[in-house]
Amino acid sequence: MKIGIVCYPTFGGSGVVATELGLELSKRGHEIHFITYNLPVRLELLSNHVHYHEVTVPEYPLFHYQPYELALSSKLVDMVKLHKIEILHVHYAIPHAYAAYMAKKMLIEENIYVPIVTTLHGTDITLVGSHPFYKPAVTFSINKSDAVTAVSKSLKKDTQRLFDIKNKISVVPNFIDLDKYNHGFTDCQREIMANEDEKIITHISNLREVKRVQDVISIFYNIQKEIPAKLMLVGEGPEREKIEWRCQQLGITDKVIFFGKSNEIDKILCFSDLFLLPSQTESFGLAALEAMASRVPVISSNTGGIPEVNTHGVSGFLSNVGDVDDMTKNALHVLSDESRLHTFKNNARQESLKYDIHNIVPQYEAIYEDTLAKCLVL
Repeated sequence: MKIGIVCYPTFGGSGVVATELGLELSKRGHEIHFITYNLPVRLELLSNHVHYHEVTVPEYPLFHYQPYELALSSKLVDMVKLHKIEILHVHYAIPHAYAAYMAKKMLIEENIYVPIVTTLHGTDITLVGSHPFYKPAVTFSINKSDAVTAVSKSLKKDTQRLFDIKNKISVVPNFIDLDKYNHGFTDCQREIMANEDEKIITHISNLREVKRVQDVISIFYNIQKEIPAKLMLVGEGPEREKIEWRCQQLGITDKVIFFGKSNEIDKILCFSDLFLLPSQTESFGLAALEAMASRVPVISSNTGGIPEVNTHGVSGFLSNVGDVDDMTKNALHVLSDESRLHTFKNNARQESLKYDIHNIVPQYEAIYEDTLAKCLVL
């Protein structure tokens, strides 16, 4: 199949998933065309099976905000015609499904029919999409898609609750390439980051308020009072300055390492003993899955799709949003006994196996084939 993939080319979960999906599909013999405004962060290798097409938005004084959806729609039309793309897989309802539908209508005028598969990731539904200004466009985009998937059961329920959806929504969870988390590199030495007696706690996110990074600092502060520990923070975002100041106030600056954005998540997780994800909401919790694949137990909130990934008492523990004391208690329970920590590490890896990329990508292939078959009937 010739598949066009539209996503945000960023460090966020949806962009990572879309990129990894495209790369795996290319290994399975499909021709993949990434169509977006920048090279996706994990798209390191282009080949005769993987192509990148940049969407450029001309600047005109007439527009206060440049019309990206218009530029994307036009680019999709051009790429479908030039490369004979058979199906479009767009990640995020707005603006991507909306732009894809406009492209589809333009192509129909030339007797070219290209179906749209839309994957919902969370923010497009629970935050942006539910805003009254955008709700009609999101509802329209989802209902006009030829197939719709959501990355968790929780997100599917939220979508059906918030919008008047006529389309069937299939749950296809996020995934991980477990081969990348078989740490074979030789530089995974704990002494680089911490003393031998120190536990290493990790948090990875875009450091937005919804991630409750202040709770991460509070939990770590409580942990390090009981057990020698270091905290590794990976990512950039609006909360960084606040949490740096908070670390100074608490006197733990020397125990917190800020990595910023990184493409070496697997290496960073190699050092880790425990992962913290106390988010206000998560549609899936890809960061938790990446940690589990690296044999890192997870202390998380019980919101959204996280309980579908992090199994309470097995791969880690779940607590109510904002319950720092309970998260601290659970963290200390895992870390305070080496045998128990070892068991949780093994359990975390075992739980991650169900989300192996080789188990999930065939589900997308089946959706593509089914969608194309229905279009042929039409």
